[in-house]
Amino acid sequence: MHISTKMKKNIEDTIEIPENMNVEVSGNQVIVKSSGKEAKRVFGLAKITMTKEGNKIKLESKNATKKEATLLGTCAAHIRNMIQGMKEDFVYKLEVCNVHFPMTVKVEGKTVVIKTFLGEVDDRIANIVDGSKVEIKGKDITVSSFNKEAAGQTAANIETATKVTGRDRRVFQDGIFITEKCGKAI
Repeated sequence: MHISTKMKKNIEDTIEIPENMNVEVSGNQVIVKSSGKEAKRVFGLAKITMTKEGNKIKLESKNATKKEATLLGTCAAHIRNMIQGMKEDFVYKLEVCNVHFPMTVKVEGKTVVIKTFLGEVDDRIANIVDGSKVEIKGKDITVSSFNKEAAGQTAANIETATKVTGRDRRVFQDGIFITEKCGKAI
């Protein structure tokens, strides 16, 4: 017979809500509203309770295992990102690098179209996630959104659309690369 030696403890985390923000907590769903923007997220919380008390959101778990403690920290980080996104947009900067063939990059509706990448006839297309905005000025591309996941996924879609396969990366250095994430240079 195997006896479990897992330590269980009560853990909690408190998140401050700024004055000009409206936050609603109902069950596992959190809705953050401010200045015409709205971020909504549903969390899969098994043994974690989430409540709003005054101008604070309280996450707690009784007799939490290490996995539940990690999940609580992740949920708290997502809520903090939602609140931060209402204050200022998350910005990702990308740079168009072409050595061999000049490429054309432009926004068409909900997609970014990359023409003549490495001399290819077919266009490469990257999807723009809802809620994010893409601006192209020369060789610089700026992706911004109040939702961190939307901005990051849109930037990743653009970068992976120009992924080079089957060629020597030391020679074929063309592509679009993320150079800055949320004010932090890479």
